[in-house]
Amino acid sequence: MPGAVGETQTGETQTGEALRDRSIPDEATLGVRLSRAAEGLTPGYFALVMATGIISIGLKTTAWHRLSAVLLVIATLAYLVLIVLTVVRAVRFRAALRADFGDPSRSFGFFTFVAATCVLGSRLTLEGMLVIPALLLGIGATAWIVLGYTVPWMAVKGRAGTPALGIANGTWFIWSVASQSVAVLAAMLEPAVDTGRSALALLAVFSWSVGVFLYCAVGALLAVRLLAHPFTPEDMTPPYWVAMGATAITVVAGARIVMMADAPMVDATRGLIAGAAVFFWAFGTWLIPPLIAAGCWKHLYNRVPLRYEATLWSIIFPLGMYGVGSRFLGEVDRLPIVHAIGTGESWLALAAWTVTFAAMLVHIWRTVVRRADRV
Repeated sequence: MPGAVGETQTGETQTGEALRDRSIPDEATLGVRLSRAAEGLTPGYFALVMATGIISIGLKTTAWHRLSAVLLVIATLAYLVLIVLTVVRAVRFRAALRADFGDPSRSFGFFTFVAATCVLGSRLTLEGMLVIPALLLGIGATAWIVLGYTVPWMAVKGRAGTPALGIANGTWFIWSVASQSVAVLAAMLEPAVDTGRSALALLAVFSWSVGVFLYCAVGALLAVRLLAHPFTPEDMTPPYWVAMGATAITVVAGARIVMMADAPMVDATRGLIAGAAVFFWAFGTWLIPPLIAAGCWKHLYNRVPLRYEATLWSIIFPLGMYGVGSRFLGEVDRLPIVHAIGTGESWLALAAWTVTFAAMLVHIWRTVVRRADRV
């Protein structure tokens, strides 16, 4: 989305920072502004689709069908617009794209494409669709495999003179989220198809297992980063909320796998996954107060201004996913309190989405449309 122009993050490469920091003259035309927006597009902007899609799923499962449909349309349009902007960036601004891939503080944001693709596919399965979600699963799984090997390798290489660990941040958890999103979509498709159920079950359990390992590995790396390197209020970026969102989507994936039709891989792991889902829900719930406290420390105590940025969607998605995950877990394990928590939290997520979406529209108007109208 055009709102990404000029946004930077601690630890970016000098090349990428220079590309994104070029100001847009007031007399620039709308075409020039859109071109600059594509050039400076934040890799993690697909979190907008992730957040909108998961809240649409939450509304659909609580029988708010019309509102859910509106969010589905918004998620679909945002997905298509972001794909177009990404293609434009890849064709016209390859240097900016390469700079993001080589920056460990931003490169893991590319995994939001995988998660957005699979979350959108999961939402479409609730409409009774099979072909499009299956196509999205193929795209998402392929991107997950390709990015799963290339992005971490670039992060290990790091930037010249600075260890990658020193600029690791919450976006690294999106690696785990992407893996779990593949598991969710595969598990939702498995009961609805007549052929290929065993393959879908294998994919769901495999990607869920990989996602759990990645979550633990990234959590350990970030714990070391917090202990070994200085940590400032500016370093406490919204993507740290993905630490909670990753546990929530792990719960959703686990609940969907437990609900799947009988398959050898599912039968062998059903009990383990059901127990792990409860563990991850409890840990994710425990993470919420520290994350809120960290936000207060940053914006209230240290007075860092709170303004719209693309990474705010990395807060909305975990909120929505936590609500859906709690409701699914409550249904599968017959936990009415957990189900009630999920229902209430889903409405909180919708309110947060509304405020953030309005702020994004205002940001786009001020930085792209309004200035162009002055020409």
